[in-house]
Amino acid sequence: MSAPAGYVDWRTLLRDVASDIGLNIDQEVDLLSVAQFHENQAGNRGKLNQILIDEFTKDVHATPNHDLIARLPIDSVWTTNYDTLIEDAFKRAGRRPQVIHNQVQMSNRLRGSDVTVLKMHGDISRPDEAVLTRDDYETYSKQRQLFTERLEGELVSKTFLFLGFSFTDPNIEYVLSRVRVLIGQNVRNHFYVTKRPSLSASASPEEKAEHEYLTRRLELRMHDLKRYGIQTVLVDEYAEITDLLESLNRMAHASDVFVSGSAHEFGAYGREPTEELCRTLGRELIGAGLNLVNGFGLGIGGHVSMSALESVYLIEGEQIERRVLLRPFPQEVPETLTRAQVWTRYRQDMIGQAGHAVFICGNKLDSSTGAVVPANGVREEFEIAKALGKTLIPIGATGFLAKDLWDEVSANLDTAFSGDVATEFATIGDESKPPEEIVRAVLSIINKQRR
Repeated sequence: MSAPAGYVDWRTLLRDVASDIGLNIDQEVDLLSVAQFHENQAGNRGKLNQILIDEFTKDVHATPNHDLIARLPIDSVWTTNYDTLIEDAFKRAGRRPQVIHNQVQMSNRLRGSDVTVLKMHGDISRPDEAVLTRDDYETYSKQRQLFTERLEGELVSKTFLFLGFSFTDPNIEYVLSRVRVLIGQNVRNHFYVTKRPSLSASASPEEKAEHEYLTRRLELRMHDLKRYGIQTVLVDEYAEITDLLESLNRMAHASDVFVSGSAHEFGAYGREPTEELCRTLGRELIGAGLNLVNGFGLGIGGHVSMSALESVYLIEGEQIERRVLLRPFPQEVPETLTRAQVWTRYRQDMIGQAGHAVFICGNKLDSSTGAVVPANGVREEFEIAKALGKTLIPIGATGFLAKDLWDEVSANLDTAFSGDVATEFATIGDESKPPEEIVRAVLSIINKQRR
């Protein structure tokens, strides 16, 4: 997971260390022992710590996979990596992660955090505490017992997706065995993504024999993992993990609807029907069990959001923060960024947390000319939603940019939607239709995509 960003793998990390003690890292299979041998010979782990600092403080680039993980509705991540890529991705997604990399932090709670990143092997901020040598593993149950106990609890109560993990970590093996012994066959299903052994068309007999051996070993490993409730998902290339995470995001956010729009003028449809449409949309989204994601656009977002909030209040025991995500655009921005850059990031964050995007009106007053013009922010939100594969639902009946977007989507109706939505799409583009009928058509489109 971290290598595509520019970080080294374990073998490369220990190459110089192995050379120092006269070993060839390419011939070694027990990398824990290599690190331990070096510490034994040096009498300390100073060089190991420095290597960690040198390698994991490099300026690297985030990967799409980290951002896709951060957009999933999950509340905990377990990692054996030392780097900060995953917690940085959560911050970019507008979330507040609590990072735990030692036992003392287990007793603290970061106010306002909505996801916990548990770093089983430590963090680059404390290289001296990083789990790296065989000694570290042998004392793990004492030095990091609370990690083991918490992981046991989450493996019992949550479904795990294992990415970039080889299951050669003895700590994980121990925890999985404990869970299996404690609850027997009643383990939850977990999922493990790994790559099939590859074989080129021009492979030599030796390479074919090696491929057969690796394939057989993988089959045995897959069967063994089933003892712990872990189902293996095979991919031909690691690049497929991105497709998998995109699909998971679409499914996880199938009930989340982003509403985009702004209105200085209301055109032929009229102010009162447009505002009624917005209020009805907010109310009916909640009533249909859907969730609203909104940034409070001019003249549109307020009506949709307030109606949605009022509807949530009427549902006994319902959590507002779970049903309505409001992200007003920040007015103050860092000196190093422009407002446009910050707002683009906000739009990406919001739309990334939705499965569908509805567009209403889409006009604004140009302060320099005094003319009413298409809202470039709404256009940008449309392009972001399109790039992220969201369901695009422009309500053309409300006119302005929404009508232009309706025309664009209408030209590719068969590829834009799953199933037949021609009738509903015609309805949302018809300015003679009343608000209630348009909203029913919007909900029908969403429900067909969810199914």
